[in-house]
Amino acid sequence: MSDLSFDTARHHVLGLGCERGTSPAEVLALAIEALDVAGIGAAELAAIASIDSRRLEPAILAVAAHFSVPGVFFDALRLEQETPRLANPSAIVFARVGCHGVAEAAALAAAGPDAELAVAKIKSAHATAAVVRSGLQKA
Repeated sequence: MSDLSFDTARHHVLGLGCERGTSPAEVLALAIEALDVAGIGAAELAAIASIDSRRLEPAILAVAAHFSVPGVFFDALRLEQETPRLANPSAIVFARVGCHGVAEAAALAAAGPDAELAVAKIKSAHATAAVVRSGLQKA
């Protein structure tokens, strides 16, 4: 688990994946759509999570800045550990980056072992997004 701080307001993580050079507008629109599908507002978001190869990707950084939350990044080996919890594992993604998913896996890795998918992976033309709820939400 990352060193994120969750509280009663901020208990969701938005996982993002994108092709290099994807426009920030496309990724932000997908992020907003994912939050809408989850039925949550920006004030409930604790972080943006992705694969470490996107640590400097302008679109990912723009979304984190838009929501004023930190970005957290994981290597492919760490993301691959989340494969049993993925709703949409992909052999294509594994062939490209070395793990079976980025958006879902990164959000789950950031939120910890008691986290659950609130929104499974959704896609735009060049990006993916998923929303995870931290274990704090469970009764």
